[in-house]
Amino acid sequence: MKKELVNLRYKPMWTSHMASIKGCLDFLGVKVSDAWLFGGTGHAFVINMHEVVCPSGPTAWNTCRMFELGRNIGYEVEGVFGFKTDEGFSQKQEKAWDLVKKSIDGGIPCYGWELGIPEYYVVKGYDDVGYHYSGVCLDLPSVKMPLPWKELGTTDIGVLEMYSVRPCKPADDATVVKDALSFALQFAKSPEAWVFPKYKAGLEGFDLWIKALEEGKAHLHGMAFNTEVWRECRHRGADFLREAGKRLGGKLAPLCDEAAGHYDRVAKSLDRLAGTFPFPMEEGQKLMDTKDPALRDAGLRHLREARKAEEAGLASLARIVEALS
Repeated sequence: MKKELVNLRYKPMWTSHMASIKGCLDFLGVKVSDAWLFGGTGHAFVINMHEVVCPSGPTAWNTCRMFELGRNIGYEVEGVFGFKTDEGFSQKQEKAWDLVKKSIDGGIPCYGWELGIPEYYVVKGYDDVGYHYSGVCLDLPSVKMPLPWKELGTTDIGVLEMYSVRPCKPADDATVVKDALSFALQFAKSPEAWVFPKYKAGLEGFDLWIKALEEGKAHLHGMAFNTEVWRECRHRGADFLREAGKRLGGKLAPLCDEAAGHYDRVAKSLDRLAGTFPFPMEEGQKLMDTKDPALRDAGLRHLREARKAEEAGLASLARIVEALS
């Protein structure tokens, strides 16, 4: 027997966590713009960078605070998290399976980690075998549909994540903005509770990125993928700040517009970086070399421009938080 939420779909984005949540919110009729979702959860202003620019950067960080901020926007998350090395891991698999069945039966959408490749996916249904889902790279030979529920979290990465998404009453706009930007400023300091060893956030993240490219240690796929994710985030961050300025008005409007300008510059610098190290979307596409001197120098120029604008952007976020305090 198969049970499916027919109109539930992943919304294509580079940032698969946001794409999955937005797909769930659209299904639920929770009307928030992409910018308000990215910005209100703080994700628009995050950067998480591994010392060799591993493609894991966009997803390998503790997102617990982001979940909490979702309540400000109008949704709440219930979930199961674990590692395959955990004692009682099979019970967590069963708990995740029960969560999905109960949620889907009640018309509540779900999403989870690495049902296909190491990204987030919307779970649109289930059958007697396992999970049916929507997301990226479903045509790869390694991807199983359905994914047997006892295989969730058993990959080499070995992380199990499964969440349901329900609507709730949103907070007022000032609370959304203040809490999100406060989180962004805190995350930029690379707190150990949120940022794992060998990764850095904020300006230190840009410094790590620059160093890896300078020393020829930047992972090629990671170089292209991180660029796509973080430029998408910064574009949405600028949009969020403009939306915040319109919603809040008064003395906050010019502060938000100023901050939006800084994040526009970050995004445009990363746009140019994406042109230098394009993501290999098609099989057989010639890959760029991160050790090529001309490409490296161009990439470093774009990254340094982005870092400078990011520094100004963080300072402007602090001024907005202060004005809201």
